[in-house]
Amino acid sequence: MTTPPDKKDRHSKAKRGADTPGGVRPAAPDSATPDSAADPTPDPVPGVESATPLAAVAAEPEASPQELADQLRAVSTERDQYLDHLRRLKAEFENYRKRVQRDNEAVVARAGERVIESLLPVVDNLQRALEAAARHEEGQVIEGIEVVTGQLRSVLAGHGLEEVPAAAGLPFDPTIHEAVLAQEHDDFPEGAIISVLEPGYLLHGRLLRPSRVIVAR
Repeated sequence: MTTPPDKKDRHSKAKRGADTPGGVRPAAPDSATPDSAADPTPDPVPGVESATPLAAVAAEPEASPQELADQLRAVSTERDQYLDHLRRLKAEFENYRKRVQRDNEAVVARAGERVIESLLPVVDNLQRALEAAARHEEGQVIEGIEVVTGQLRSVLAGHGLEEVPAAAGLPFDPTIHEAVLAQEHDDFPEGAIISVLEPGYLLHGRLLRPSRVIVAR
């Protein structure tokens, strides 16, 4: 089959252009080694500091025996100062504890002195009642003792002493009463106080001694 003239011309021009020195030839593959392969130094890892070369690290000079001895003396001196400070603190705390103890004992002693001083008039009146018992009638002696008893109760009440509520018919309260005996009784319900054997007392609101009672069962 005969090739058309226009196709022959185009084919011949393309062939001549490839053979001529100024013609365009396809680029040959680059056979050079990549930069990353040529450089043996690895790329730095993000977030990780590169190690300092050993040659750049200056060796620290070792301390001389004299310097070590001076350091040891300094540490020993500081230790002795701390120990001395702790000993002083311990001595001061011990003195403080003893002083507080003496103050408490003094407060208790003064409180006892006030109580005894307030009871001295009662003791005097009791002595007068005993002396009058030999000279007066029985009724007058009893009256004098009742006066002295009232005075004694008043003095003790002034120091915070009060009697525990306890009487026949009142309900038994284990927090302020002590049941000495339980008896069956027709006049009192179960758990009620039948009689008081020994009165109890509160000192400044705290139970000093419970009332000893007989309880109905």
